[in-house]
Amino acid sequence: MDAPFSDSTSPSHRSASRGQILSWTLFDFANTAFSVVVVTVIYSRYFTNYVASGQRWLWGLAVSLSMVLAALLAPPLGAVADFSRNRKRFLLLFTLTSVLCTALLYFVGAGMIAAGIALFVVANIGFEGGLVFYDAFLPGLTTRSSYGRVSGYGFAMGYLGALAILLLVILILPESSRPDYYHYVRLTFVMAAAFFLLFSLPLFFSLHEPSLDRSPPPSLLRAGFARARDTLRDLFVEKRHPSVSRFLVAFFVYNDGILTVIAFAAIFAESTLKMSDAGIIAFFAIVQTAAILGSVVFGVITDAIGPKRTIGVTLLLWIGIVAGAYFVQSEGFFYVVALLAGVAIGSTQSASRSLMALLTPPGREAEFFGFYDGFCGKASAVIGPLTYGVIADLTNERIAALSIGLFFLAGLILLQGVKEPNRHPAS
Repeated sequence: MDAPFSDSTSPSHRSASRGQILSWTLFDFANTAFSVVVVTVIYSRYFTNYVASGQRWLWGLAVSLSMVLAALLAPPLGAVADFSRNRKRFLLLFTLTSVLCTALLYFVGAGMIAAGIALFVVANIGFEGGLVFYDAFLPGLTTRSSYGRVSGYGFAMGYLGALAILLLVILILPESSRPDYYHYVRLTFVMAAAFFLLFSLPLFFSLHEPSLDRSPPPSLLRAGFARARDTLRDLFVEKRHPSVSRFLVAFFVYNDGILTVIAFAAIFAESTLKMSDAGIIAFFAIVQTAAILGSVVFGVITDAIGPKRTIGVTLLLWIGIVAGAYFVQSEGFFYVVALLAGVAIGSTQSASRSLMALLTPPGREAEFFGFYDGFCGKASAVIGPLTYGVIADLTNERIAALSIGLFFLAGLILLQGVKEPNRHPAS
């Protein structure tokens, strides 16, 4: 059975200052530059159309490979971070790795498929792996009853960062007909790396590690892998934390759909609707603006009705969104779909992080978020993007988009088996 959690024994009992919460949210502001420029808007199309000569399955392979590796690394490293209370050190290492490899994408030219995949894979591992340690700070920032709001603030700040980086991209990206167009495209990768590095710094100077109430084991790495192995058995074999197990499986499924939408949205817009760079950037500006609203508003709703119900509402919204993408014929209607997708992505991600924070045992935040962000969050991106790419190549983008609805429907069904903990425990 799931053990009851008490605020008196949880680090979340002691709220951080507003400045510390702001510095934490600024990391979301920073890292969105990578997800927008590299994963979603610019590099995904640059690699698919220019580097790989239109072979969409190679982009799906690159995304899936990076997620598998991040998934394998996250749980044991999360356990190591909990043992040593060195979450900031691990977060810094992963951040610098992502920043460096993102900047090196500038040197990837036409036909350099292996280099383009390798640099992206390492950069995405740095980005995705870092989220494990970043999210693990959430339970120590506020009380359990306010997880929804603080998580929502973080995602809202992230989408604000996405708008900022999109504005910078618009300012430097010329018309695609110019002979030096791809030079400026590659410059956006360097710009994203600098943006990521600059705005992530406040977290490392402001946040403090929780105190270590026990001596660390002699071999942190060996202990981390052993703890991750034992937790994996506890979660999915012996079911000692049944609600955590059920939620992770549900999250694995519906998050696969979300990550697939993110990875192929720009490619869908360009190939199906023949949208220009300006149109695609406008599309993502709408998504990010709506996501800010969704993160903040649904953060409040999450604290009012609970994260489980909030996730359920957003998954129904996602099913409507992919159905809309199947029938879309004009840019105007596609912008409406973008508006709804922005609300859905901000609210789903925020509520999911809040529910995981509620379900996580005190003192094991990085380890459990390793399974949430890594083993289930990243590994979930293996099936969706590769499946989408294959279906799109065999049929068309519309059928591939519609197929994603099955992930959201299955996730909604699986979510019903999760028992949400009490968010207002007795003092």
